[in-house]
Amino acid sequence: MASKKQAVELVALQCSGCKRRNYTTQKNRRNTQDKLELSKYCPFERKHTIHKETKVK
Repeated sequence: MASKKQAVELVALQCSGCKRRNYTTQKNRRNTQDKLELSKYCPFERKHTIHKETKVK
């Protein structure tokens, strides 16, 4: 059966520098329609960088 899309979805956060997916988080689609951009710590670059929303594989 086809599942109904939920209001809250699981998204991955990808580093803008090294392009690795370092974090996962939940996002409410009703409240935020645009993509998330958060400043998070990247352990591979060892500094804070911008992480953008991508799909979880």
